[in-house]
Amino acid sequence: MGDVVRAPWDAYFVTGFDVCSEVLRGRNWLAPDFAWQERQADTERWDAVATQEMTRTLSRLNAPEHTCQRRSLGNLFDRSTIERLAPQVEEHVTRLLDELAEKLAWGEADFVSTVSEQLPISTIGSWLGIPPEDYAHILEITHNQVHAQELLPTKSQLAVSAEATVQLRAYFTELLKQRRANPGNDVLTGWIHSWDAREPDRETADEILYRLTMFVTIASLETTATLLSAMVGLLLREPGRWAWLAEHPGYIDAAVDEALRYDPPIHINTRVAAEDTVLAGVPIAKDSMVHVMYGAANHDPRRNTDPDTFDIERTGTHLTFGGGVHYCLGAALARLEARTLLTQLVKRFPTLRAVTRPSYASRLVFRRVTSMSVAA
Repeated sequence: MGDVVRAPWDAYFVTGFDVCSEVLRGRNWLAPDFAWQERQADTERWDAVATQEMTRTLSRLNAPEHTCQRRSLGNLFDRSTIERLAPQVEEHVTRLLDELAEKLAWGEADFVSTVSEQLPISTIGSWLGIPPEDYAHILEITHNQVHAQELLPTKSQLAVSAEATVQLRAYFTELLKQRRANPGNDVLTGWIHSWDAREPDRETADEILYRLTMFVTIASLETTATLLSAMVGLLLREPGRWAWLAEHPGYIDAAVDEALRYDPPIHINTRVAAEDTVLAGVPIAKDSMVHVMYGAANHDPRRNTDPDTFDIERTGTHLTFGGGVHYCLGAALARLEARTLLTQLVKRFPTLRAVTRPSYASRLVFRRVTSMSVAA
């Protein structure tokens, strides 16, 4: 239908790889922040509690506020940080696969609830110093909150997200309060010291710290869990593929990237035009929404030959982590978790097989695998 296609509402779908990349990296394309929302005729869509809360996070900020907050985090998961985290991720994977082995000894096991959802919360939770007994609660409210980030959420979905948002704020506000009272040798304590020195008003500093901590946490969970489940599901789908990878572990990183390309955890991201412009020959008026279609871009045959084939030996590219100033903060961490999990999985479970294909929640934007039974 074209690189830029008119949506049934007042917006455009952007489908081609190069054009999607142009939007993600171009300075004349902005996140739909508060300033943009206030200029819209229909404000009801943007007044929802959960939507308002997410608009305050990094993913919805533009310069200069985005620049300030992102710089405060530094290169969040740089090479040295990933090297320090690697042994911890190894330990988490080993523990979770021990639990998987116990369940498989009795027959089938749900890979999602046993491994995929547990690895990201274990990783980010231990990094931030979140008590393990709170992990289940964090996972539940994250699953509920993300409804507000859908393309066209229903009123019932927004109500669920609103309640989850209240719980998220209560939890992370209390976490920050406790960490202030009992500083530790952790990332969150470092952020507190950094923002206390940067922002003289304690209330303002705490609000920014809440947003950063909440966003980094929830952004690390849903998407990575979906990647892990989809990756394993895709590798188990074709007979012989799992065994081949076990014999060729040098392709594990390539397998992770192909899973990211083939079925990205986020399928749609929205930007707005900063000014009247022309995109791939289509006139776009200032403030118009464009929906960047990650899945479509990754399957553009002009970029990836035979795109609907899952090919571990492919040397193509993808836009799954976005681009430009909003490039995914946790890309390196997600790769580390996926690589570590897959490396151990093919060694410990060479005969692993899928009993059921991954089941997905009914969503357009944030993919979520809800279950996938496996056996050995």
